[in-house]
This record gives sequence, structure tokens and C-alpha cells, in this order.
Amino acid sequence: MTEAGTADAPRRSRRSGIVGFLRDLVVILLVAFLVSFLLKTFLVRSFYIPSVSMEQTLQINDRILVNQLVPDLVPVQRGDVVVFKDPGGWLLPRDTNPPQGFEKVLQAVGLAADTSDEYVVKRVIGVGGDRVACCEAQGRVTVNGVPLDEPYAVIPAGETRASRIDFDVTVPEGAVWVMGDNRYQSKDSRYNQDQPGKGFVPESEIVGRAFLLNWPLNRFTWLGTPDGTFTGVEQARERAGP
Repeated sequence: MTEAGTADAPRRSRRSGIVGFLRDLVVILLVAFLVSFLLKTFLVRSFYIPSVSMEQTLQINDRILVNQLVPDLVPVQRGDVVVFKDPGGWLLPRDTNPPQGFEKVLQAVGLAADTSDEYVVKRVIGVGGDRVACCEAQGRVTVNGVPLDEPYAVIPAGETRASRIDFDVTVPEGAVWVMGDNRYQSKDSRYNQDQPGKGFVPESEIVGRAFLLNWPLNRFTWLGTPDGTFTGVEQARERAGP
């Protein structure tokens, strides 16, 4: 081999190494996008919180992860924080800019939180067959006659009732009754009884159950129902019968 050929060998080796690195990087990125897309489609999806209706549990600009196995494979439960499509007339128009360019791609594959204006996040208070009412003598919501102690509910200073308005409904099978944790700042089931769905959310419209507040990091926490909030509710319904 000539001296020139010997000198070219390291350069060819470096080029080959760079090409190999770039090829591997592209493969890794494609696999990451594919896995993220599959997760978003079938298992987990990220959403952005745009309003105060779920404070203090969820605050404006929070990001949450949603388990999409609920309710198709895992039943929805009382106390679940769920994301669902607007059944019609729930959401007021928001002055938001739709995602553009790379942000739109990231949302499409599940690498960025969904910021569209067609989804609602609330807490399930009653499931199909439950009778949900408010308010009893101490101002609490009742489910099947059992008053709820709701540590997550935000009630303004000077107010003693869990709802500004009275209501007494029986939830149809295959639907849920939902309320925001920020009770006096939430356009939830109570305020949509004049809509075609009469305030009930069909389970078919539920995207999934929020299980993790993952951003900002200083608020990172698992989302769930405080122990004891719905104790005795199912038993009360069974005693009442059909």
C-alpha cells in the first residue's frame, strides 16, 4: 500500500464512523417516535390544563398523563379525574393559537401535551345508576344518600356549600356525572343540564383517567381519590335496590 493510501485510511474510517453514528441516530429517533405514537394511540396521552376549574388539584399550565385503558378496559370509578371530549356546549371559545410546525408534529406523535380546545377535565362524582344531589344540611354533595367529605374541593371564603346551585339527578347507565374541584369556578355537569346530554358525560366520550401530574416538576405527583371519600356509596346503592 502506498503512503497516500495509508494516510487516507484513517479519514475513511472517520467518515464511516460518522455515517454509522448518523444512521444509528436516525433509527433511534424513528423508533422513539413510533413508540411514542403507539403509546399515545393505545395507552398514555398527555394533556395541558388551560383553566382554574380543577384547582388546587390541577393548575393552569400543568401537564397530566392520561391512562387510555379507562373506561374501555378498566371501569371508570367515582373520584377519578377524567379527560373527555366536549359533549357539546360545555366549553366557551378560547383565544388560543393552534399548534404549528414542529409542535404540531410532536403533539401528533404524543411527545407534547395536547393543547386543543375540544377536551374537558373534571372529577367523576357519580357513575351509572347513582343518585347525586346537593346540598344536604351541612352543604355537602350526596351520592346515593351518603354525604361526601371532599378534601380536594375548593370552596370560596364565606361559602359553606359544595355547590352554588341545588341539583338532584340519577346518572344514566353508561354515563357519569362530573364536577370540577374548584366548585365555584367550574362549568361542569351542574351547569350543562340544559344541553342535549343534560349534564351527563357518556363513557364513550371519555379519553381516559388522569393518573400523573408530570409537569412542572415541582408539582410532580400521582393523581387519585382521597381514601374514604366515597366509602359506603356503593353499599347504599345496593341497599336501595333497582
